[in-house]
Amino acid sequence: MWKTKRRIVAILQAISLTGLPFLTINGESALRFDIGKLKLYFFGSAIWMREFYLILAATLFLLLFIIFVTAIFGRLWCGWLCPQTVLLDLSQSVAKLFGKKHQKRVQTLLLVPFSALVSITLIGYFVTPQEILKTLFVSTTITAFFLALWLMVYLELALLGRSFCTSICPYAMLQNALFDKDTLRIEYDLSRDTTCMRCDDCVRVCPVQIDIKKGLDSACIACTECIDACRSVSEKRGMAPFPNYRGQLMRPKTYWLGSALLVAALTLVLMIASRPAVEFLVTRNPEALPGGLNRYSYSLYNNSAKLLPLKLSSPDQVTLIGEQALLLQPFSALHGSILVKSSSRRERVTITLSGLTFSIARETGFL
Repeated sequence: MWKTKRRIVAILQAISLTGLPFLTINGESALRFDIGKLKLYFFGSAIWMREFYLILAATLFLLLFIIFVTAIFGRLWCGWLCPQTVLLDLSQSVAKLFGKKHQKRVQTLLLVPFSALVSITLIGYFVTPQEILKTLFVSTTITAFFLALWLMVYLELALLGRSFCTSICPYAMLQNALFDKDTLRIEYDLSRDTTCMRCDDCVRVCPVQIDIKKGLDSACIACTECIDACRSVSEKRGMAPFPNYRGQLMRPKTYWLGSALLVAALTLVLMIASRPAVEFLVTRNPEALPGGLNRYSYSLYNNSAKLLPLKLSSPDQVTLIGEQALLLQPFSALHGSILVKSSSRRERVTITLSGLTFSIARETGFL
């Protein structure tokens, strides 16, 4: 039965999305955007907001991925992976254990803790789990966000429910433009219509209340409930279910869209992997200082998970005044300034950053 497979996928999806904020790689969250530092932790790496080109590349990859999955696999996301579908299915399955009479009421009550868990999970993608546990009902900001998200998610699930998929969801509307005649979909076999038992079980179990026998409907979320309901009746007569998956997965569009997606993925990986472990930026301050002094501001960015002891120096015959031995924390930035003094007038000066296994030189103006 498709329902069993969907339930397994739903449980795995729920565990993955809920557990991801609590998963740590190299001492940081596997996936979290630090709003205060404008930094995205991404599976063992850190992407700074100033590296907007990486975020743009990741966004383009995500768009290509959505187009590929939708054009080839249809409403796979809606019926199998959408958090709303998963939450409603899980709450409905548990509520059925209490009998049909109390099912609706129990499901509504179950959505209360489920919505709270979703709220905490969403916050976990921006705040570390440790900070959430410490400040959930202490920090006014986090508490307000938690309560607001909890209320919004609960009202959306309890009041809108499946109607959200057929009326508001922007992704559902986009799918209609990406489908073609070979896209994977659930379709009623009209060629066998005369042998249909007309039990209407497929209509009764449909969560979006459509009749699959009347043809394709854009409201269908491909949840497979109609297939399972029909199979339980048709198999007794030695017949295949009348509604079933239709479509052609392997076709020219699959190959060229898949190739484009693969190129985008490899490009993104290479862009992230080719970044230097440490980035060193130096600029001269325009302010005039007496005694042949120049002030330089520097910024250091550690893209690795290592604690780096660093040192500022200059191969030129100049004197550096200020803190020269630096300690750069993993996935962190360090900003500071240093004075440079020269006994003679110079056009340029070189400032070098040295570490355990590397040396970076930056040349800038001097007066």
